[in-house]
Amino acid sequence: MRMLDDNGIQLRDGIDSNLAFVTELATVGCITWSQREHLIDIVQPRERNDKLVQFLTRRSVADFHKFISVLSKKHARLFQLLSGEGETLSVNWRIKLSLP
Repeated sequence: MRMLDDNGIQLRDGIDSNLAFVTELATVGCITWSQREHLIDIVQPRERNDKLVQFLTRRSVADFHKFISVLSKKHARLFQLLSGEGETLSVNWRIKLSLP
C-alpha cells in the first residue's frame, strides 16, 4: 500500500478510469460492483481517480495485485511505477533535495 502513497499523484493524474477500465476492475474483483457504480457516476476524471485510490487503500493486498494486473494491460507506464520498474516521484524529489 506504500506504493499507493508514493505514487498516488501519478495515479490520480494518469489513470484513464473510463467505463471499460472500471468495469474490468470490478470483473476481476479488485473493486465491488457498487464501487464501480459509484465511480462511473463521478463526472470529473480526477475526482473519479481520487475515489478509486481511496477504494484501493481499503481493499486487501490480493485486490491490490488484481489492480496491478489490470493496470499492466491498460496503463503500462503507471504499472512500471507500482511494480518497481520505474522511479517514483517521491524518490526523485528526495534525490533533488539531497543535492548541493
